Amino acid sequence: VLRNAVQAEEAEVEKCVRDIMKEKKIEQKDTRFKTGLHISILQISGYKRLYLNVENLRKVPYDSENEEHEEQLIELWNLLMPHENLRARITKQWCDIGFQGDDPKTDFRGMGLLGLVNLVYFSKHYTHEARQILSRSNHPKLGYSYAIVGINLTEMAYSLLKNGALKPHLYNMVSGLPQMEHFHQFYCYLVYEFDKFWFEEEPESIMHFNHYREKFHEKIKGLLLDHDVVLTLQN
Repeated sequence: VLRNAVQAEEAEVEKCVRDIMKEKKIEQKDTRFKTGLHISILQISGYKRLYLNVENLRKVPYDSENEEHEEQLIELWNLLMPHENLRARITKQWCDIGFQGDDPKTDFRGMGLLGLVNLVYFSKHYTHEARQILSRSNHPKLGYSYAIVGINLTEMAYSLLKNGALKPHLYNMVSGLPQMEHFHQFYCYLVYEFDKFWFEEEPESIMHFNHYREKFHEKIKGLLLDHDVVLTLQN
């Protein structure tokens, strides 16, 4: 009964709660227990569904023939560089926002469309912070590739979701079904905190990125061990 409950669709949860209470001989009129169990089942089944949704988005390769994909990429540019027009679709200008070459599509290989959706989400919902961090990423000594690091942090958020480390954060944050929006919000937190961490650490050069990325990863994993943790940026 319990195994079925944590796989249930939202519409089936109420029946699952009644079945569990019946099986365990718990009074159906115990509304406090019923409410708590209902929320817990929604959170557990919702976490699994959120992972599948994130995974499905990650599996979508960036396609330059897809109009929606291209629109999102151009939107990213316009959000970050409002006073500078792209001279062409394939141009060295993409390096100005931290892509590796003159066509960003090659940088999305590992995280697929998820990497782009995350970058756009942060730039759209935290535009001031995104432009500020982009500006800081151009620091002559402590600079880093903004977009590439952003995609790298998508991988970090994705792996923490996949291995279950995000459960305390999401269960504390959402008393019900966690949504894609909540994953994006966690990503925004990572981007903002990584930039602070990078400048506090003052790495010798970008060549040491992997070492500091892992150090930051360990810091986040440590924070997520707290059962009361909620890691969000306030808009």
